[in-house]
Amino acid sequence: MRDIIITLLVVCGLPFAFKRPFYGAVMWIWISVMNPHTQSWGWAQSMPFAAIIAGTTLLAMMTKPRDIAFPNTGLTWTLLAFTGWMCLSTVFAIGPEDPLPLLNKVVKIMGMTVVVAMLVRTRKDIEMLVWIIVISLGFYGVKGGLFTIRSAGAYRVWGPAGTFIEGNNEIALALIMVVPLMLYLVPLLASKWSKRAMWASAGLCALAALGSYSRGAALALAAMLGFLWLKSQDKLKVGVLLVVMAPLALVFMPEQWHNRIDTINTYEQDSSAMGRINAWKMAINLAADHPLFGGGFQIYNREIFARYAPIPEDIHAAHSIYFQVLGEHGYVGLLLFLLMYLIVWRNGAWVIKHAAKVPELEWALRLVRMLQVSLIGFLVGGAFLSLAYFDVPYYIMVTMVATRLLVQKTLKERAAQPPAALETEAEHVA
Repeated sequence: MRDIIITLLVVCGLPFAFKRPFYGAVMWIWISVMNPHTQSWGWAQSMPFAAIIAGTTLLAMMTKPRDIAFPNTGLTWTLLAFTGWMCLSTVFAIGPEDPLPLLNKVVKIMGMTVVVAMLVRTRKDIEMLVWIIVISLGFYGVKGGLFTIRSAGAYRVWGPAGTFIEGNNEIALALIMVVPLMLYLVPLLASKWSKRAMWASAGLCALAALGSYSRGAALALAAMLGFLWLKSQDKLKVGVLLVVMAPLALVFMPEQWHNRIDTINTYEQDSSAMGRINAWKMAINLAADHPLFGGGFQIYNREIFARYAPIPEDIHAAHSIYFQVLGEHGYVGLLLFLLMYLIVWRNGAWVIKHAAKVPELEWALRLVRMLQVSLIGFLVGGAFLSLAYFDVPYYIMVTMVATRLLVQKTLKERAAQPPAALETEAEHVA
């Protein structure tokens, strides 16, 4: 039954892409982030839904050229440069394993990210992106939070098999990122019960992140919540809520959870933590030998570790977005990777500065603040996870830049209006 439902949803949704290609992009985000077919039990698991949706969207774009606008922004060009550099690093890859399958996967993600950026036009589009990310990840967050409550935190929360967020660490970080987006949506909901449901969903996502037993996620959650308080417009209310709820959540978790988290203070005695440090040193040594292009994809194997790791037999994945990019694409790749986040952050800061005194742009002000909170969670938690190519942060980047472009357009239109019209509009908004 699940196979049939998922297939019907995809098939019935495809025609909407020809009505407007943006709907195809939304379907792509849903299928690539939520991976609903992984929740089926039969043939739907192996169906190439992502390829079908991507192909349909590109075809629809050819039939609707007026719906397409290439975003001539710093982020777009840096993203394309980073993608091109990854292709070059693949040409000069030094590992014994074939890097092309992983390059193919990453290029598809980057390419569709640009497609999404080309199709976002309005505030409604932007908020639809937020909604689809919230629905896609919130499903696992609510499910994981209820599981944590039912098991009293005795068992770990895991993500959908065969996806970026399959592991307990990865699903935890994804859920931490989605909490601020849920909070942005709360004021947009009409009824008090829907608002309460969204607050409850955000709480369950945070609890599910704790229930993953991920130490990196615990640090990311603390950073995200602290930054959430800083970005909140009602610091007293949010501060009281955090002071009350955080201790309750910690008390709820069992002793084995606290024992696991406490190993952060004694990482030298933890084999997993020391294995990560060994992988980080391997990446630094490899980049020192290949500073421009790094080693390419597929460097986490016996041959590469024997050449560059302090402990050759302790083979681990990078477990850090920063060392992952450094080892795989060299210092130039790392510079481009960090530059993307710097550009996005500056876009958010620009919106906060210029939209603060415009009542009709209050939504943009709230959104970019929550996007920044989400990115802080990712950038902190990503220091301990190999998620450099996880697609959700790239969709958040697109959302941030699209918001700035829309704010710029609104401010330009306001500047062209006579003062009397602006006063009337302000009174209407108030």
